[in-house]
Amino acid sequence: MDPAILGKWIGKTETRTDRIRAEPVNFMEMTLDRAPLLGDGDILPPLWHWLYFLQSVRLGDLERDGHPTLGGFLPPVSLPRRMWAGGRLGFAAPLRIGAMATRVSTITGVRLKDGRSGPLCFVTVRHEVSSGGVPCLWEDHDIVYRNDPAPGDAPPAPPQNGTDWEISEKIRPSEVMLFRYSALTFNGHRIHYDRDYARNVEGHGGLVVHGPLIATFLADLAIRMGRGEPLRAFDYRAISPIFDGQDFGLHARRTADRVELAASRPDGGLAMRARAVF
Repeated sequence: MDPAILGKWIGKTETRTDRIRAEPVNFMEMTLDRAPLLGDGDILPPLWHWLYFLQSVRLGDLERDGHPTLGGFLPPVSLPRRMWAGGRLGFAAPLRIGAMATRVSTITGVRLKDGRSGPLCFVTVRHEVSSGGVPCLWEDHDIVYRNDPAPGDAPPAPPQNGTDWEISEKIRPSEVMLFRYSALTFNGHRIHYDRDYARNVEGHGGLVVHGPLIATFLADLAIRMGRGEPLRAFDYRAISPIFDGQDFGLHARRTADRVELAASRPDGGLAMRARAVF
């Protein structure tokens, strides 16, 4: 990878316009096993903007992992594995169901480093979403690229989740839940629905629960603890994967103006850390 070539993508922008239709919201509610209650005029729940502004890609323009071929908007990173590493969001105004909205995306960073598993490349994309000319939210989305694991390599053990939580809940992710979320977000990444690929190529223990889906569960828990206050900011970082078919934990504790959050694996290891500010 040539840093000079990758660096040319910094500043590249892309604009998408979409109507915040009610149907994806209702399908998401049912994917989370809830009654479809939201409709036109209601406020879109935080992080559910990921159901919109989707990239339409022909089958012939996909890589082996199901992701779009790089070199268009995203830089042509040569490392084969692409993962949603985390992000930071700020909320300025409600995004309402039924409204037209515009998302402007900008590559703000491309960074190479050496990790324990080999070379890594971090790409940061800034998204700014507005509706009717009013800024609604901004998001800094971190993507990480890495090599495939060597045969027999075991992933490092994640840090253990603590016990000083105010509330804890359990979620059991099923194959159908993961398939539905992939469909709702037009996400072709095979680790979420192709068990053989997930295990034999990318070295996972099963189908991988989407990082943004875990973040959505955590944001929902934070809002339920938010005492009716509007969410002003949310940040999260993926630490280790969660696989289908086993319960994972959601944990939260409230402080003065924020909720500290975590998702844990069945073995007690941390899968994601997050923070919501009200």
